[in-house]
Amino acid sequence: MHTSEAPRLYARDPLLHGLVPRLTGLAYAQRTRVPWEYDKDLPLVLLTGRHGMGRTAVLRALERHYAGRLPLALVDTAGTPQVVELLADLVRSLAPDLGRRFPLLLPGLLAVFAGFGDSADERTRATLRSARLLLACHLESGSEADVAQRWAGRLRARLDEPGAPEAAPQDTGAAGAAGDARHDRYAVAHAALAEYFERYARGRGSAPPRQWYQDRYAESESTTGAAAEGHDGLVRLADWFHRGGDYRQAAEQTLVHAFLEDITAARSKWQRLNRDPRPLVLLDNTHSPAGERLVDLVLAYRARPGTSPHDPLVVVATRLGDAPSSAGDAARRALPDLVTSTHWRRTGHAPSAGLLVVPLTPLSRDDVLLMLDAASAPLHPYLASALHTLTGGHPLAGSVLCDAVLDHTRATASRDSAPGPPAGPLGPRNLLELTTADGVPVTQAILERLLPSPHQRARLVPLSLARDSTAAQALAAHLRLEGPEQLPANAAADYLEAEHWQHDTPQDRPLAADPLLSTLLVHEARRTSHGTDSRRGWQEIHGFLRRHHTTRGEDSEADALRHTLAAGDAKTVVAALSEEFQSEQDRQSALRWLNCLWYAATAPPPPAADWEDQRAEMAAGAFDERYHDIDEIDRCINRLLHGLWYLSDAAAEPEADLCDDIGAELAFLSLRHQSWRAVLSQAARTWPAAVRAKRPVPLPEL
Repeated sequence: MHTSEAPRLYARDPLLHGLVPRLTGLAYAQRTRVPWEYDKDLPLVLLTGRHGMGRTAVLRALERHYAGRLPLALVDTAGTPQVVELLADLVRSLAPDLGRRFPLLLPGLLAVFAGFGDSADERTRATLRSARLLLACHLESGSEADVAQRWAGRLRARLDEPGAPEAAPQDTGAAGAAGDARHDRYAVAHAALAEYFERYARGRGSAPPRQWYQDRYAESESTTGAAAEGHDGLVRLADWFHRGGDYRQAAEQTLVHAFLEDITAARSKWQRLNRDPRPLVLLDNTHSPAGERLVDLVLAYRARPGTSPHDPLVVVATRLGDAPSSAGDAARRALPDLVTSTHWRRTGHAPSAGLLVVPLTPLSRDDVLLMLDAASAPLHPYLASALHTLTGGHPLAGSVLCDAVLDHTRATASRDSAPGPPAGPLGPRNLLELTTADGVPVTQAILERLLPSPHQRARLVPLSLARDSTAAQALAAHLRLEGPEQLPANAAADYLEAEHWQHDTPQDRPLAADPLLSTLLVHEARRTSHGTDSRRGWQEIHGFLRRHHTTRGEDSEADALRHTLAAGDAKTVVAALSEEFQSEQDRQSALRWLNCLWYAATAPPPPAADWEDQRAEMAAGAFDERYHDIDEIDRCINRLLHGLWYLSDAAAEPEADLCDDIGAELAFLSLRHQSWRAVLSQAARTWPAAVRAKRPVPLPEL
């Protein structure tokens, strides 16, 4: 096991050291046996989560620790379009350590692969697949190319033999062409089966698999020529597969049954009595069509009524997003529930009753502290909390940022290399300015993993600044975003839903609903701003959005002020808030004013090249002398706005004095507005605790 070089996984121990060892019977990191939690019926474990939650990392960790210790296969189902190819990949990985040649499945796969022949490239790929199967099952030796060449030559020789099945007479029309293709596939499948049984499965060993398929596929007129040699069931299986549709689904079901029955038969009586470790199959990305189909077929096999032996295969699969909607009878467990026992039992006859869904949860702040523990220099005391707040415990984002922090501290402490950005001390406020070891900005590196499509990612960066779908559509038209779709903003929203970032996109909400994704996209828009004179510049985009919301009426006033502040024009925002504070009297206006104040303060700050961040200093009153020409109410609103603006930043340290000042400023304003006094006093009591805990501020009730 090469575990020393592997990255450590955090907050996944209940799965790695608990559940999987109890299923396989073998400890994760030690060469010791573990008592089985289940003697017979096994759950199929499905790990769910969004991009970057560590689904693939868990499977790779299991592969590293169990490879060579038990029969194991790791297959990425997203890269394979058909179930038969997944089965072939599983056979190739399992056969060497399983000690069995898959006598039921192998002839079925060879018959199916023999029927792929619509083009020369397809025939070559199918022949290579067959060669790999023969090599994995130790039926042939040599290179893949040599075995493929020998296999193809033997099939050609059999097709050229006198009395071999011949191609059907040429016919015209689509029906005739389809019939010719079926007859040709039958001839090649017959040749492949004859070669397999005569060369590799002679004598009594060939009878059980032939009979197994014969029992499932009754004799048909199209395959009577094969019946004499007992190939009828296998040839019909291949014919059904290549017909497609319902026929293919039935053929895939048969092949999955053959696979699981081969796995069951591979364990001898002594292996069962001795409780030898069970074989382990790891299926990644089973939200793909082929992966989802394979999981469904395994679950359906295990849900069959009767007293047939239970297969011993441990299956751990991953799926992007949540469990499928069809998994209504699945059991769901949180990671902490896996430490000692899952208490899972099949509770119904539905296939999904055999599913154990485990959502992968975010990391804790303590996990982040451990990830930063290797820093070569003391870190800012709030850095771990800021990083955790910024990422929401997202494993990939946290890992990239922690690695960047460690690289930066290492380079800072070294005399031989200069640290990358940011310049000066590293603190919470400049976490997103870090770069990876390759010099790539961290926001770019993370987004490339979370949003795989470069085209949609490029759209979402500027559109993430819009308040809702209407504003996003207007901005897309203003930026002249191009694409085959009529509405680029809708296409971007559809992409986020397809990538399981959200179930739907409400028209009155931003396109990216996930807080981490929104933060990264907005920062990337700031980082890649094209300057003040560009249509795609930060100032121009927010200026356009401010004008857009101004035309939408009074209900969009808060949005207009937010974009005004995002452009760096705090003076205009303070003036608007002050005017409303001194002109409105009813208590309902107080609620609207507080909402407008808070929402405007959530504006993203401008790029550093266009603006110097002095929000914390401004909130503390360090620059009050600049505003000697305005009254104390305006100065109070100015300090309050800048304090909330600073503290609303996910990476900002919630300094105790600044949080207390929020309450003091609101209390001061409450004494200067008689009809708003109760509302502002309540906000003065509750808002400091909310901003200190990085929670949305509560709006007082009337």
